[in-house]
Amino acid sequence: MHRAMKFAGCCAVLAVLATTAGCSDDSGSAGSGKKTLQLITGVKSDPFYITMACAAQAEAAKVGVDLKINGSAQWDVAVQRPIIDSVAATRPDGLLISPVDSTALTPSLQQIQSAGTKVVLVDTSVTEASVGVSRISSDNEAGGKAAAKALAQLMGDKGSAIVISVKPGVSTTDARIKGFTEEMQGNHPAITLLPVLYDNDLPATAASQIQATLAAHPDLGGVFAGNTNTAQGVSTGLQAAGRQGKVKVAAFDAEPDEITALKNGTLDVLVAQDPAGIGTQGVDQALAAIEGKKVTAQIGTPMVAITKANMTDPSITKYFYKSAC
Repeated sequence: MHRAMKFAGCCAVLAVLATTAGCSDDSGSAGSGKKTLQLITGVKSDPFYITMACAAQAEAAKVGVDLKINGSAQWDVAVQRPIIDSVAATRPDGLLISPVDSTALTPSLQQIQSAGTKVVLVDTSVTEASVGVSRISSDNEAGGKAAAKALAQLMGDKGSAIVISVKPGVSTTDARIKGFTEEMQGNHPAITLLPVLYDNDLPATAASQIQATLAAHPDLGGVFAGNTNTAQGVSTGLQAAGRQGKVKVAAFDAEPDEITALKNGTLDVLVAQDPAGIGTQGVDQALAAIEGKKVTAQIGTPMVAITKANMTDPSITKYFYKSAC
């Protein structure tokens, strides 16, 4: 998601992504006879989506299709909807998309689908079951449960814990919260779970929220950060309050700055997804649908829990996200 307060390397990331998108755009050629695909990611500057786009681009080259890549500048329906409309006007054979809302974009996606474009939902999805020939994502609910188990162990199964996430209505983060809450309430009754807070994907808001929570709940022992921006804000807030290391933090994803934070002890556990696998499968499923071949309606990709103890294992490092192809 959008890195409004990202570290200094953000500008370089944006520049690299712009280069990647430019190369992608050049690869498509009208009348080439190749099938045409479009990929619209959730937020184009996010290493999760950069990793997905890089893998999709590589797979498209491998199977001989033209792929153009675009993405929202921020996690916002009002930003993504015009991109969908623009793509619809080009009538691609296939569209891979990470919708930024589970309901608001359904009419636009139904329209492009009705025009003959094969739609594949990657990472996030919509609630309308008729949209998409395939849906490919992590089992985010299971990831939330894994985060809860790891956090409860770090907390010694006592104290208070809180979830801080992006906003309601995002399929992936909603599922993470559900899994986390069910695991905590069902298997860790000595931990008091505080009401969920939403930071609108703003690190500064998350930092303020965690400081206010600490003031109201001095026994706070753990935080589950629903995405990387939230994790950044939580870490900043804990440092400002002098509670870094004392309050344990579990976060989703394995972006470069999160890996650094894990090394430094600012974060304690990361639940990493497989965005490269999602991108690769997205291209393959879209092409299968275009060619009238068998399509898999639901595909779940693996996740791993990363800690300081296992983060140098090659079977784990392959899940680290990229900031450039």
